[in-house]
Amino acid sequence: MMHMTTGAPALERGLPVLVLGLARSGIASARFLAACGARVRAADRRSAAELGPAVAELAPLVELRLGTDDPSVLDGVALVVTSPGVPPTAPLLAGAAARGIPIVSEIELAARHLDIPVLAVTGTNGKSTTTTLLGAILQRAGRRPFVGGNLGTPLVTAIGGGYDVAVAEVSSFQLEHVDRFRPVVGVFLNLTDDHLDRYADRDAYGRAKLRLFARQGARDTAVLNGGDPWIRAHSDGLRARVLWFGAGAGAAIRGDEAAIRLRLEGGEEVYPLTRVALAGAHNRENMMAAIAAARAFGAPPECVQAALEAFRGLEHRLELVREHRGVRWVNDSKGTNAGAVVKSLESFPGNVILLAGGVGKGGDYGVLRTPVARRAKRVLLFGEARDVLAQALDGAAPIEIVGGLAAAVAVAAEHAATGDVVLLSPACASFDMFRDYADRGRQFKALVEALP
Repeated sequence: MMHMTTGAPALERGLPVLVLGLARSGIASARFLAACGARVRAADRRSAAELGPAVAELAPLVELRLGTDDPSVLDGVALVVTSPGVPPTAPLLAGAAARGIPIVSEIELAARHLDIPVLAVTGTNGKSTTTTLLGAILQRAGRRPFVGGNLGTPLVTAIGGGYDVAVAEVSSFQLEHVDRFRPVVGVFLNLTDDHLDRYADRDAYGRAKLRLFARQGARDTAVLNGGDPWIRAHSDGLRARVLWFGAGAGAAIRGDEAAIRLRLEGGEEVYPLTRVALAGAHNRENMMAAIAAARAFGAPPECVQAALEAFRGLEHRLELVREHRGVRWVNDSKGTNAGAVVKSLESFPGNVILLAGGVGKGGDYGVLRTPVARRAKRVLLFGEARDVLAQALDGAAPIEIVGGLAAAVAVAAEHAATGDVVLLSPACASFDMFRDYADRGRQFKALVEALP
């Protein structure tokens, strides 16, 4: 499935480059390449009207080929820079591979032109929180970090930006086409079923993520989750120094769960959690990973502790919207797969009214049965995947199908009693009804704020 091509030509003036896919990373790549003097052609199967004003601004800089998959788009091209949203089976990407045209992702393009160290974070869940926290720790330590990648600002925009280190969230899609990308610290948080609409199975998905470590050497560090069976089973071939977090060695929770301890060559360090706002078992894992990565990079322990205590978490990730009539309303719109929802449900002792649904991504919803049975008093389902979810959860808790998010909020408000938690954690992508998970989260917050 993966068309990894090496031997990409050096970027020089006049080099004919095709940028494939014009979402955020594609637009950033096209701008960077044009600024370097490359001859840029930018293509997307969507029309100018669908893509919006950001693409129109590219028109003076590049040759735009929109609304087509015609093979002629590849004519005369020496390099393809592909966006994460373009699957390997897309006609132009498959056509480039068949013609032997080198293909790189935007993070590979960035890696070839960045002269600062990169710390990279991958995994199914927790990437954005860990990346943002790690950036906050490095800032506290007096560095000038770029913080971005898959969570928002493309890595290629860090080039020439006056930063002295980059912290990048990296997805499996972005890692499909890397060659020289080499983070000095790479973090692999966890692996659960996700994106199985793109990968043959969990192994193929996990192997794409392992490409994060392919170029690392003995001076680099791999920070790995010791409690994840898949990661444990596939950690053998790494050349980097491995620092485990979670189960056992490395960074772990002390017995009383009030502190994280980190075992390094020089002894044990303790990071108390009594004044840390970030809650939930999954966030403890995110904190362990960020601590291990920051210390591997040399951030002083006191800066790590200060950043942990100042960090407030991310919008759309277990975000308390309001407490209204004794009911807590929580926005977890970023919970787009079953594994994320399991961890979110486990953050509450019980009495949860779960709002879920959207576009399914091919994972196994059966993993939700036990946590739903333990924590949820009612489940409200909407969107394309509502019937699949209803079938998977049948008998675990009372289930009601509703017309959409607004209806779900209204029904939840009717049923919720003092002490309950209404949790939007959809286990699905948002594209059937919303622009993206952030749009879904903002609409949920507006509906909750408007409750009488």
